[in-house]
Amino acid sequence: MANTDQSKKRARQSEARYAVNKARRSRIRTFLRKVEEAIASGDADAAALALKAAQPELARGVTKGVLHKNTVARKMSRLSSRVKAVVKV
Repeated sequence: MANTDQSKKRARQSEARYAVNKARRSRIRTFLRKVEEAIASGDADAAALALKAAQPELARGVTKGVLHKNTVARKMSRLSSRVKAVVKV
């Protein structure tokens, strides 16, 4: 348990950051899930729109420190290639 005033404050800040980051991660996962569902349904237009909506959210996750930039780059690359494959079929 935190004893000093400073450690108590850091504990409060940590809880607040945890809540904000958890909400950001959840929002990003929702956007990713929409892309996955659009790809699974085979709807090329919906998949492209969902990917276009998800990309800024992923990028925002990097700038806010929720996700690592290489992780986001990998996810965007893989999703865009999968969306492109749906468009061809």
